[in-house]
Amino acid sequence: MLSRTFKPDLIVGASAGSWNGWIIAAGGSPDDLEREYLDPSAGEVVRLEITRSGILSPGPLHAKARQLFERYRPRIPFALTMVEVPSMRIRIVRDREITAAHLAASCSIPVAFPPVRIGGRLHVDGGFRGALPLAAAESLGADRALALNVLNTPLFRVFRKIMRVPEASKDFAVVRLEPSRPLGSLRDALIWSRSNVERWIALGERDAKLAATSITM
Repeated sequence: MLSRTFKPDLIVGASAGSWNGWIIAAGGSPDDLEREYLDPSAGEVVRLEITRSGILSPGPLHAKARQLFERYRPRIPFALTMVEVPSMRIRIVRDREITAAHLAASCSIPVAFPPVRIGGRLHVDGGFRGALPLAAAESLGADRALALNVLNTPLFRVFRKIMRVPEASKDFAVVRLEPSRPLGSLRDALIWSRSNVERWIALGERDAKLAATSITM
C-alpha cells in the first residue's frame, strides 16, 4: 500500500484535495477515506438551488465542511489554498489558521457555489487557479512532492494556461500520480453513484501501487 510506503512531512490540498488532505493529515486511513465517499450523504453536497451567485445550495457544503472540521484534526503540517475574488489572488491557509469556513471555501466551485466570506473578503475554490498546488507546497518549504492529479485531461491543461496557474520551480522534484483510465463524465462527478466511487477507489489503488515502486522519498 502506498500509504505505508510514503510518509509525508507536509500535505497541501486544493479543492476536494483539501478535504482529502485534511483527513490524511489527521491520521485518517484509506478505510476512513473510503467510508467518507461511500456514504450516500457524500452525494448530498451537490444539491441544486438557484441563487444570485450559484446554482448549488451552499448549505450541504458548509455542513460537510463543519463535520470534517469537528471529526478530524491534522497531526502533521497541513495547508489548503483558496482564491480571493475578485482579485484572483491565491491564499494559502495552514494548520491552526484553518476553520470550517476555510474548508468550505476551498471547495466552493465558482458559479456552482456562492463565494465564502472570510475576514471581510470573498473566497472560492482553490482549484480555480491550480488544482495541483505544487507552487504553494514549495513556498511552504517543500523541495519534492508526491502529487495526486485527477484533472489531467486536455481541457484542464488548457484551463491551467488560461488561468496562468503558478508553477513550481524546475528544481522541485515531483512524482505525479494520475488516473491511468478516464474517470468519467461531468455528470459522474456531480451525481453520486456507489458503483462509480468503488470504481475510482479500485483504480486509484492500482495506480498507487504502480507509483509506489518509483517513490524514494
